[in-house]
Amino acid sequence: MIRQIEKKEIRRTIHERIRRKLRGSAARPRLAVFRSVAHIYAQVIDDAEGKTLVSASSVDKSGKSKGGNVVAAKAIGKLVAERAKEKGITKVVFDRGGYQYHGRVKALAAAARALMENTELSAREIAEKAMKIAGEICIYTNDRVKALADAARAAGLEF
Repeated sequence: MIRQIEKKEIRRTIHERIRRKLRGSAARPRLAVFRSVAHIYAQVIDDAEGKTLVSASSVDKSGKSKGGNVVAAKAIGKLVAERAKEKGITKVVFDRGGYQYHGRVKALAAAARALMENTELSAREIAEKAMKIAGEICIYTNDRVKALADAARAAGLEF
């Protein structure tokens, strides 16, 4: 019979493959995520020294939210980013731990990224960035994208 592979073993194999490509350093440490059914954990690790610099989890007593849901993941992402900023860490390498970049893992990453980068963009700034990207894509795509770029220019957005 064909041996059935457990999900945990598949995730571990994927994580090993990811870890071969990712290394955290003192300048840019690794933000590692582990999720269980009930909780979510995040830690910022300097792989050169083998030390955990910052950590946060939904089990912590200082954590504001409990459990392993998306709301808790957002709170843990903000908490780990705040703690990292206090230690002077502004850039990290994200290690999804073999999990799909979806749901709780994605929420944690987005919350941490927003706080670390301070991405509080206005609607106009977002629109300007989108139009700049659309302008670059115009070279390779069809007339509809060109029309979108022309409409943006007519609306007064420069890119």
